[in-house]
Amino acid sequence: MSIDRREEMTVDGDGSVGGGDTPLPDFTPAETVSQSLRRIPNNEHKPESYEDLELEFSPCLFSSLEKYLPLNMLSSNRDEKVKFMSSILLKYLPRGERSRVRRHKEYKQNIISNYQRLNKELYTLDPTFFFLPSFLKAIDENTEESFRSIISEPFPGVYVFKMLQPDFCEMMLSEVENFGKWVNETKLRIIRPNTMTNYGAVLDDFGLDSMLDQLIEGFILPLSKGKSIYDFNALERFVTLLGLSEHHSLEKARVNIRFSIKVTLNACLGKEFLGGELYFRGTRCEKHVNTDAKPEETFDYSHIPGQAILHRGRHRHGARATISGHRVNMILWCRSSIFREMKTYQKGFPNWCGECSREKKETQMQTLAAKRKELIRIESKARDQ
Repeated sequence: MSIDRREEMTVDGDGSVGGGDTPLPDFTPAETVSQSLRRIPNNEHKPESYEDLELEFSPCLFSSLEKYLPLNMLSSNRDEKVKFMSSILLKYLPRGERSRVRRHKEYKQNIISNYQRLNKELYTLDPTFFFLPSFLKAIDENTEESFRSIISEPFPGVYVFKMLQPDFCEMMLSEVENFGKWVNETKLRIIRPNTMTNYGAVLDDFGLDSMLDQLIEGFILPLSKGKSIYDFNALERFVTLLGLSEHHSLEKARVNIRFSIKVTLNACLGKEFLGGELYFRGTRCEKHVNTDAKPEETFDYSHIPGQAILHRGRHRHGARATISGHRVNMILWCRSSIFREMKTYQKGFPNWCGECSREKKETQMQTLAAKRKELIRIESKARDQ
């Protein structure tokens, strides 16, 4: 049995969605708006550790967020920092949702306490075992040239690179299969990755969250910054899941777009399969999500085991049905609190939406045509006089 992981359930934290039963201090509205976070992090600041505290959110989130604190707060004591950062984070988790978060914490703890891990090596990041030498070399060199050497851009906004070792892919597959077998034996009602699929498991929920946090922080984040693909910031947290695309006709009709997700990393683990192509149909805002794609916005991509694809969460995409076999992907969703906050104040046409860009261009052309017509009328009137 399974239940769906709803979009509104996830918050800006690690895959466990944070959680602690100790209540946070009460906050007044005045406290939450008296100061704001910096838009540019203070990378020279060494954040404190919050691992020893029982918090509503993940301790690593507080450490990441600390670099964005106002200068006058960096020297404050840890309790004051927690109070301020919590007031910011609570905007993204209404009080009515906290009971749901606590229930999820209990659900995850139940799995970790009872599930017997098959491959203990997976739960600690080992770069040489996980990643291909070419990928590691590019990350170690950390230059624009090194990233260009491994990344291709077969379509605007879609970045492809070879990433994972075959042995890692096989081990991850066996771990997920073992977890699925355990779920069936215990008849556990598990939470599925999202409402778009009836297949898959949330990797964070059976203890892989710490390893995947390190993977993102140490390898995907530098890659994205160095390539100038996306403007990441430490407020972005990652919900990690594994999607299994079965031979299922409904997969053909599904187009996915996630407005709270800034970036999606989709890495193919295997197995043997035919079909199951990914397809892209242009970036859209919420207003234009159901508009037709233009021919120049359509792109199909055939996944290869060990290869990863990076794209915007707002880039409409989907997966076709597999003709035979199974295609298993490891998907990392990268969420952005800042992006969601900016949407509140956004006016006019967002430049990343293909339809908005066309509407903006059309409006500009209409304005120019109207001005040209007015100038002709004025000149004609002047000649008549």
